[in-house]
Amino acid sequence: MKKIAGLWIDHRKAVIVVVSDKMEETRVIESNVEKQPGRFAGERSTLPYEDQMAQADDSRQRKFTGQLNNYYDEVIAAIRDIESILIFGPGEAKGELKKRFEKDKLGDHIKAVETVDDMTDPQIVAKVREYFQK
Repeated sequence: MKKIAGLWIDHRKAVIVVVSDKMEETRVIESNVEKQPGRFAGERSTLPYEDQMAQADDSRQRKFTGQLNNYYDEVIAAIRDIESILIFGPGEAKGELKKRFEKDKLGDHIKAVETVDDMTDPQIVAKVREYFQK
């Protein structure tokens, strides 16, 4: 049996399940991506010149994008040698990661991309096994 993997991913963490003849391994990669800062509950500040003290939106976006790129690089490095990959998750991260795989000329390793809700680790393992037993 060739090495297969399932990858549940969002912007906070990735859960990788690698299955082969001899083993089943689960690995979690935390992104450590800082959420983009915003106002608390939509309240306005009473401080004078607050707008001038806040970091510009474009620099926050560049920092956020840079952190995501480092996270995706770490995930790709962890499953680069896998022949068949199922990517699934609740948000945009799965599509962003697929684009990164295609950019790195590894897109043919991806067998499917599916949208699912939050899942526990045992549910992720079960989904990977079920998908590849079809």
